[in-house]
Amino acid sequence: MSLSLEATEEYILLIEFVHKHLDFHNAELHSILEMHGVQIGTDCLIRELPIAGRTSEFRRPFKILSFPWSSIGCKFCLDDCDDDAKRKKCTNLVSAFSRCTLIRGVLELWGAGPTIDDCVESIRSGYYPRRHQEGKHLGSGDGAKKFEERTWSILVHTLGSTYTREEQNDMRSAFSFMNFPGRVQMKDPDDEYLFIREVELDGQGGAVYPRHSGINKQIIPENDARPPLACYFGRVLGNNGLGRNWRGSNRIEQYSLKKRCYLGPTSMDSELSLIMTNLAQIQPCGSFVFDPFVGTGSILLTAALRGAFCFGTDIDLRVLRGRNHNENISSNFKQYNLKPPELVRSDNAIYHRHFRSHLPLFDAIVTDPPYGIRAGARKSGSRKCGEVRPISDEHRYDHVAQTRPYAVSDVMSDLLNVAAMTLKMGGRLVYVIPSMSDFDERMDLPQHECLRLDYVCYQPLQTEYGRRTVTMKKVKEYDEKKRSQYLENTWINGAESAEKVANIRERLIETAKTKPGYEEKALRRKATRKATKEAKKKAKREAAAIDAASKSECL
Repeated sequence: MSLSLEATEEYILLIEFVHKHLDFHNAELHSILEMHGVQIGTDCLIRELPIAGRTSEFRRPFKILSFPWSSIGCKFCLDDCDDDAKRKKCTNLVSAFSRCTLIRGVLELWGAGPTIDDCVESIRSGYYPRRHQEGKHLGSGDGAKKFEERTWSILVHTLGSTYTREEQNDMRSAFSFMNFPGRVQMKDPDDEYLFIREVELDGQGGAVYPRHSGINKQIIPENDARPPLACYFGRVLGNNGLGRNWRGSNRIEQYSLKKRCYLGPTSMDSELSLIMTNLAQIQPCGSFVFDPFVGTGSILLTAALRGAFCFGTDIDLRVLRGRNHNENISSNFKQYNLKPPELVRSDNAIYHRHFRSHLPLFDAIVTDPPYGIRAGARKSGSRKCGEVRPISDEHRYDHVAQTRPYAVSDVMSDLLNVAAMTLKMGGRLVYVIPSMSDFDERMDLPQHECLRLDYVCYQPLQTEYGRRTVTMKKVKEYDEKKRSQYLENTWINGAESAEKVANIRERLIETAKTKPGYEEKALRRKATRKATKEAKKKAKREAAAIDAASKSECL
């Protein structure tokens, strides 16, 4: 049942996203709200963004949500709430939104319109609730200052454009009629008000019609005269003292791969990993998370940051053990004071032989399967058919078991089948799958009868190549008797769909060959690889010689 509200009965929030991972904005926000018990269409509504007489062909990093006034302080609470007992019973909206990796800030919307004059008029006319302006959003307990005693400031946010201080002051003056009773304080005020001037942005977050040109910063008259897409005004909702920039200068950067002790060629970047944990709805102090292709543990690290208990497997024992005592998966976790994950050398192709598969264990499976672009997929076995050679006891500790190529189509079939077996009902599978421009999400994505497709978020990496982050939810109990049927039905079009994922590396090379200068670049890369290989061999020989010399001295 949809929610129907009058404007005067709404509590309205403006969500501003960072202008990156554009296809992930809605999926992450919806997942986080659902995880906190907020149903869009039932508990809140999404309102249309204002725009004057034209449509924008570009993605807009804003979203307007409206909640019933009666639910604020009853079902939903803000950080301003001073009643501890009431806060425990409510969903803290600020806390929920701050969990989103891609949210830059949240504004309590007081006015909006296609132009600054329309924005001002919407405030004057009271189209947006006057309760904001009466200070009723601030709380009325002993811990809250009276509205007339609160310090305040007005900031100007012009996306993709630069304005002088005088021009920004002119924009501020348009709101002088509000006559806030407290005193102005630009640094750390009690209330921070924000005016936003939205313009068309390109995929990198720059203005499509820049106000200034080149190094000289000369104003381009036709672009300067172009009206904004919309204007917004409201009070900034705080988040741990970060003001309007919730991400902060170091919130994501502190988890950067550049700062990790242990990395591999396929380590997932921290930002996308954090988004994936939100799509998986990982709960703190309760979620059991599994990564069957754990590698260097980048995804499990972000799951642990969310408070999950982590379990990972990989077929490559060398990756699990790491390079040495200071460079391994555990050292990455210790770096952030996190409990190391449970790690097991295992083959996902024969999960049912390694573990008890009849009981669902996991709240979420979050993973980046191998596709043969940077690292090929492997499974247990030998390319040569013959008698298995026994391993002597003294070699068992350092023995690396034989493996053979693992077709990508089978990687995905087994992944979805293991997820259907081992996820709890309602649990989520989140994985990454590469694709070219001819990929059809409806026909070419793997499927499973027990899993429902919830979100597919596309991240372009090149003109014709990108990757999709897929979120699936377990909605049906697994039937062991239908295992063969599940595996056979993974790909709708069979080999045709599977091939679009399996041969991406070869297709990328064929595409690259058509571009000018490919042969010269290929020769340079070959020479660099050869030099690197020779350098490693030389270093290995020198280390062996030093080791031999030290042993002879001991004798």
